[in-house]
Amino acid sequence: MKQYQKDYSTYEALEGWEKASIGQQLRNWAKRYQDQVAVADEKEKITYRELNEKADSMAFGFLEMGIQPGDKVVVQLPNRISFVKTLFALIRAGAVPILALPAHREAELEGIIKLAKPAAYIVAEKYLGYDYLPMARKLKKNFDCLKAVIVDGEQKVDFLLDHVMGESRQLPEVDPYEPAVFLLSGGTTGIPKLIPRTHADYMYNARMSAKRCQLKEESVYLASLPVAHNFPLCCPGLLGTLDAGGKVILSATTSPDDILSLISEEKVTITALVPAMVTVCMELLQWDEDYDISSLKILQVGGAVLEDSLADKINEEWPDRLMQVFGTAEGLLCFTSMEDEKEVVARCQGKPISPADEVKIVDEYGFEVAVGEYGELLSRGPYTIDGYYMADEANQNSFTEDGFYKTGDRATWTKEGNIRMGGRLKEQINRAGEKIMPAEVEAFLCKHEHIKEAAVVGVPDKELGNRICAFLMTEEDAELSLSEVHRYLKREGIATYKMPDQVEQVEVWPLTSVGKIDKKVLVQMAQGKKDERENAQ
Repeated sequence: MKQYQKDYSTYEALEGWEKASIGQQLRNWAKRYQDQVAVADEKEKITYRELNEKADSMAFGFLEMGIQPGDKVVVQLPNRISFVKTLFALIRAGAVPILALPAHREAELEGIIKLAKPAAYIVAEKYLGYDYLPMARKLKKNFDCLKAVIVDGEQKVDFLLDHVMGESRQLPEVDPYEPAVFLLSGGTTGIPKLIPRTHADYMYNARMSAKRCQLKEESVYLASLPVAHNFPLCCPGLLGTLDAGGKVILSATTSPDDILSLISEEKVTITALVPAMVTVCMELLQWDEDYDISSLKILQVGGAVLEDSLADKINEEWPDRLMQVFGTAEGLLCFTSMEDEKEVVARCQGKPISPADEVKIVDEYGFEVAVGEYGELLSRGPYTIDGYYMADEANQNSFTEDGFYKTGDRATWTKEGNIRMGGRLKEQINRAGEKIMPAEVEAFLCKHEHIKEAAVVGVPDKELGNRICAFLMTEEDAELSLSEVHRYLKREGIATYKMPDQVEQVEVWPLTSVGKIDKKVLVQMAQGKKDERENAQ
C-alpha cells in the first residue's frame, strides 16, 4: 500500500496557519513582547528578548560544534529554562530535537538512537536523584553516530550546555513543512515511535489550542507535567502561551505541593494535569488552607479518561475551571469550551480545535457508527501526522489508505456533537470470550460512596484467558470485599460477566512518566497478590 502523504498547501488559507519556522516565530515574539517575562523556573526567569538572543547564541554554538542542519539531537532535560533555550536553539540551527522524557532510560534511548542515528545527546547531569552521566557515557561508547554528549550541569562528558555559544553567522534556511521536533509515542509496549511534527503544523496546533483557551498577554501557564510531553508543550502549553505573549512557569516536579504553591505564588491562570494528579491536589487543598488558587481560570484535565464522578467533584469544588481535553501526540486535539455548560464539560471531551479536522468514529469493519454508539476514533487534518518516522509496519497498522490516523481510542458522539471517550481499545479485556471495556466498569465503581478512584485491568488467567481485577482507592481506607463489590454492581445493573474476579486496594497509584496510572504495573501487582494468597494456602 502506498503511504498517503498530506498536502500542506491545502491548509494555507486557514485562520491561524502560518508558513513559518518555529525559530522565526520566536523572533516575531521577541519583537512583539520584548522585555516581558517569557519563562520562569525555580532559579531564574528570561524575557522574550533574552530568549531570542540566547537561542541565536546557542544555535551558533551548535553549528560550530559540528551539528549540521537536518541532524537529529536527543534532548533529555527536565522542566528548566535550559530546555526552552535548547529547543529553540536547535530548531534555529536547523537540527531536529528528539524530545525524550526525564524518566526514559537505556532501553528506550537505545531503540531511539538505533532508529534515528542522532548526532548528539543533550542530557541533565542529575534530576530527582538520578545520575544520567553513566548512562550517557555508555550510550556514547555504544553508538558511533553520537558525536557529542552535552551535559546540563557541572560535570561534562564532551561539552557543558552552559558553554554552548558561538560567533554570529548566517543561520540555515528552514522549510516550515519539514519536521521541527520528534515527539515520542506514549505506547504501552516496546520502543517509543518517533512522531514528526512540522514547524507549520505544530505552531497551528499551539495557536488553535491557545484560541480555544482564550489566552492573552496576561495569561500565566504552569507546566507541571514534563514539558517535553505534547500536552504541556503545545496544547496550548509552552508554545501556545508564548505565541499569545503570556508567561510560562516551569515546575521542577509533579509534586502537588509544588503545583499548588506555584499557582498561589505566580497567580497561575491555566495549567494541565492528568486525573491522578488532580485527585492528589484536591486532597491537599482540603487540609491545607494556605494555598490560594483563586487566579486559576482553566484546569485542563486529559491524558487519561476523567471519571464522571471526579469531573463532578472538580465542578463542585473548583467551579467554572474544568476544561476536558483529549489529545494525541500524533495530532488531533479536542477540548471542551469556556462557554460550555458545567454538565456538558463533565461528560465529554469537547470538539476538535480546528474546523479543518476530519473525524470519524467507526466500527470494526470501518463503517461510521450512529450517535451514542461507541467505535474507534479516526482523524485526519492540518496538524495530524500522515506517518511515523521510519516505521513501515506501524504505519500500515495505524493509518488508513486515505490517511486517517487510527487513534486506538474508543469514542462516541454526543447529541450536542461533542466527543466522549471510552478508553483505549487495547485495554479491552477478553474474559472467557466476553469483551469488557475497563472504563465502563471503572465508571460504575467510582459512583460508590466509599470509592475515590478505581482502575480495572485484565490479568492473564489459565481458565478465563483474562480475569478482571479492580484496584480501588477508598475514602478513609474503607475496606471493600469482592462480595461487597459484586452486590453493589448488581444493584447498579451491571452484567455479571463484567464483574471483577479480584479486588485489591491501594493507597497510592503507580504512575507513568507523565503521571498517568501505570496499568502494566497494576497487572503485575494483581498477579503477585494472587500468587501470595495461593502460596499462603
